[in-house]
Amino acid sequence: MNKKSKIKNQKTKYFRSLFSGLCILTSVACLLFSAVGCEAFTRKFTRKSKKPEATVEMVLTPQEYKGPDMTKEELYRQHYLYWSSWQDELINALTQKASLKKKVDCASEALKNLVNMKMMLVTDAQKNFDLEIVKLNDLLADIKSDVYGANDSRNLQVAQRIKSSMHKGFIYPKIRNYLK
Repeated sequence: MNKKSKIKNQKTKYFRSLFSGLCILTSVACLLFSAVGCEAFTRKFTRKSKKPEATVEMVLTPQEYKGPDMTKEELYRQHYLYWSSWQDELINALTQKASLKKKVDCASEALKNLVNMKMMLVTDAQKNFDLEIVKLNDLLADIKSDVYGANDSRNLQVAQRIKSSMHKGFIYPKIRNYLK
């Protein structure tokens, strides 16, 4: 072998070892980068922890809301209006063969407003009111027992009678002298 070929062999061995070293070095660098990862990239795909919502301060002593001050007349008229609208809703529910739940809710709300109206009257006038409350209470019991709505027409007539007797005897101009 001549001198030139030896030098050439040495150079090629040197470049091969240099090239293999660079390949190993870049492979190690790529492994490190992939193991560590790009921070922005990893931030995009990591689940963010849920921040606890703002803590609500507990109310230890309940405060009663009084509402706007209303006169006895306004309160009676308001309860009468509520009763009348619930009674109308009950009549509509009975006419349209609505669900049992709807009929019971309407009758219950109407009864509740009747009781509120009764509490605003003096004891003498409350006796007359008791008859209407008993009628509505009986109607509510009849509606609850009539699961399939077979007696809706009879219940409708009773509801209409209750409404007409209330409109005749317990409107505000006739009852204003009996308010507490």
